[in-house]
Amino acid sequence: MMITLAFIVIAVFLWGTLALWVQFTRHKARRLLLITLWTLVSALFIAALLYPDIDPLQTIAGITYTLSILALVYWWRNIRASNDRNWIPDVSRQVHGSLAGNTMTIENVRNFIWHSPEHFTEQWETRQYDLSKLASVDLALSYWSGPAIAHALVSFGFSDDQYLVFSVEIRRKVDDAFSELGGFFKMYELSIVAADEKDVLFVRSNIRQEDGYLYRVHMTPAARQSLLLAYLDEANRLIHTPRFYHTITGNCTTLIFRMMDRIVPGLPLNWRLLASGYLPEYLYEVGALRGADSVQEYRSRGRYTDRARALSDSSDYSRVIRDGVPGI
Repeated sequence: MMITLAFIVIAVFLWGTLALWVQFTRHKARRLLLITLWTLVSALFIAALLYPDIDPLQTIAGITYTLSILALVYWWRNIRASNDRNWIPDVSRQVHGSLAGNTMTIENVRNFIWHSPEHFTEQWETRQYDLSKLASVDLALSYWSGPAIAHALVSFGFSDDQYLVFSVEIRRKVDDAFSELGGFFKMYELSIVAADEKDVLFVRSNIRQEDGYLYRVHMTPAARQSLLLAYLDEANRLIHTPRFYHTITGNCTTLIFRMMDRIVPGLPLNWRLLASGYLPEYLYEVGALRGADSVQEYRSRGRYTDRARALSDSSDYSRVIRDGVPGI
């Protein structure tokens, strides 16, 4: 029993250490002091568990550990998400919108002109879309770190040749460095970006040199509209109730899954929702893809990287990336 409890204490110690490490990134001296104290308190408590016959040790360790846990929990619960920070430009504004009949008005649609990863012309627009013209849903996957990890973006196509992309992203602050560990410990707020394909897809394939794939997702008209409105609802909610991004529970694919599960209840949970690079296999198995006979064919025909990079400018981007994609 004591050995089991000791392992639990070690697990709590590791969690607390990582939380302190991430949250005090900019205060290295304070971070070192807090982690040192937390280590000593945890070690003292483990020693008390392993040597229960030493009475003074039991009392001192129990009191100090209990107070430390209470302080840690209080501190953690009071780290609150905020919309009022010094954000980097491409997530500096929050998308929000409204619906009047079939007319959907979206404010703060991002349509940057990208010259390099660090140089761009900012353009934020207010756009209107006719829901009766909503014609397609495409899943774009952008790979930057091996086959298992991809960023998922959803593009809604309209019959008047407009495309609106939603992307769930970390909302980075100025001087923030990307950290996958930070995504577990309240380092970033969550952001929903609505953007033109010539911005949010182009910057990944042509500027950041990521590898892009496109998949036409088979959905009923009602399901397409419900998914689009679910994105709008989530974005509007973030205006009033900011949230933290979480690498597992609140990322670019798990949020999509939660919205889709409200529309099509009973979708199977699957490890590929976390290893998002393998989402094509998941979509293939649940029957969401049409127009090809194998996942390999969907991948080979859906890869648009070379077509996109062959363009001299982004004006024809949306048409070119769809050339040969199954189901289109």
